[in-house]
Amino acid sequence: MTWEDLGAGARAEVDGWLARGHVIRAVKAVRDDFDGSPGRERPGIHAALDVVEARRQLLGAPAPWEPTAPPDAEGLVAAVAGLPFRVGAIEAVWDGDTFGWFVVLLAVAAEPCAEHRLAVLRGGGDLRLFNGAVPPWPEAVEADRVGRELADRLGVPFHFASPRTPDDAAPRWWEGG
Repeated sequence: MTWEDLGAGARAEVDGWLARGHVIRAVKAVRDDFDGSPGRERPGIHAALDVVEARRQLLGAPAPWEPTAPPDAEGLVAAVAGLPFRVGAIEAVWDGDTFGWFVVLLAVAAEPCAEHRLAVLRGGGDLRLFNGAVPPWPEAVEADRVGRELADRLGVPFHFASPRTPDDAAPRWWEGG
């Protein structure tokens, strides 16, 4: 399967998702473009991912898993000061992609329900699991340290529902978790 096998609408949708760093949604768009009729069988996830990754590289789109610069509380205080909402808490949440787990440090508000990504922390791909390099998850340790320091400086709570184990379904701060 190649990029040229996609319809124009699917190509535009994939490019849109990639511009926003949503690789998995781009893969879904590729697979959804095929209706299952003879000659239009839906490609497998790996084939779709290969097409999406080749396109991402061609466009020079950012990889969704690229970490931000190492966060420091001082710089993050300045970032929070410019937000259009009053921060109710600092939160660390797990997220993942086809390359592995990472932690996102967020400024969150309950009213209005809003969040702003402050930093993405990644200690490496999930190949670490096979060579015994984790746990502990260094990105979680760093997110916990920086998140607590930032929350203390802002006078708001810090929330990290699953600091020891990746869990992208852990309860969020505004859920009372």
